[in-house]
Amino acid sequence: MKNTENLNKIVLFSKPTGKTSFSSLWTIKHAFNTTKVGHTGTLDSFASGLLVVCVGSLTRLAGKITEFDKSYQAVIEFGSETDTLECTGQVVRTALLPSKDAFVKAFESFRGELDHVPPAFSAIHVDGKRASDLVRSGKKAEIPARKINVYQSNICDMLLDDEGFVKAALVEFTVSKGTYIRSLARDIGLACNSAAHLMALRRTRVGNFELKDACGFDLLEPFTIQNAIANKKFLLENPIDQNHKETALENDSVQEKSLQEQVRNNSIEMNKIIASHCGFGILTLKEKFKDSFYNGQKLHSNMFDSSPFEVENDFAAVFLENGFFAGLLHKDQNGYFKYAFVQH
Repeated sequence: MKNTENLNKIVLFSKPTGKTSFSSLWTIKHAFNTTKVGHTGTLDSFASGLLVVCVGSLTRLAGKITEFDKSYQAVIEFGSETDTLECTGQVVRTALLPSKDAFVKAFESFRGELDHVPPAFSAIHVDGKRASDLVRSGKKAEIPARKINVYQSNICDMLLDDEGFVKAALVEFTVSKGTYIRSLARDIGLACNSAAHLMALRRTRVGNFELKDACGFDLLEPFTIQNAIANKKFLLENPIDQNHKETALENDSVQEKSLQEQVRNNSIEMNKIIASHCGFGILTLKEKFKDSFYNGQKLHSNMFDSSPFEVENDFAAVFLENGFFAGLLHKDQNGYFKYAFVQH
């Protein structure tokens, strides 16, 4: 493995349906010949879409980017609810299909601030253990409701049966951190006196990062109800092995090599524009204070081009005068910036 201390990149990557978020990092790890890679928020195996991946020392930023609002496309299937609230789970409840009017009325009620109960099959910890692990072991996982916000939502398409009832709907959401689209599907189903789960899901935006700019975006098929039906059939016939470790032999293809090249060529250096996209304030360190900063000496306002007290953000990215990313500061409870980390 090469030394990755100075390999500081952000990669926008398109995860395909049928792969775990972890296995999707294989391409990026091998593109840069490093294991120092971290995504900023997982996608379920049945889902596709944008992963924002940090490489090298920037893995320390991964937890900050998970705070962003996100946008999704989803296909909701009506008539049944599954234990996982998505298409590969076991059916636990069935109900009649909703009318078009009932669905539209229910859907439009799920906007603004909502009480939101995450799925039992999730990575949320309950009493020190993952909720999904508790459920698989036969125990109950009581997950408390949380406040979330659905900022925008739209109905893009509907699949109706011969009598005009809604079999499936393609919808879009823009939501706050901590929102599970699987739970929204469940709750919308209940609200229109039916049952529902997600047939398909695609993440299209994380903060200011967009799927259309991601490596491998051209390999994703169009997100439609018909493609969702075909993908569901494929996933049910070819269950995903969550523990499967991919090998170089399996991925030694022209397409994989081309994708790795795309990752190398389109990775993003941390700069002031990206730092702003990440929601950080911007400070420029004066040259004469470079050594003081790198040695972790006490911070004071005249080290920077502007006063840190003018920065309203909780985090501030620090750049040298030549534009090199030098590190991240965080604001303490008294409003003073402290070192989060220094990037040499």
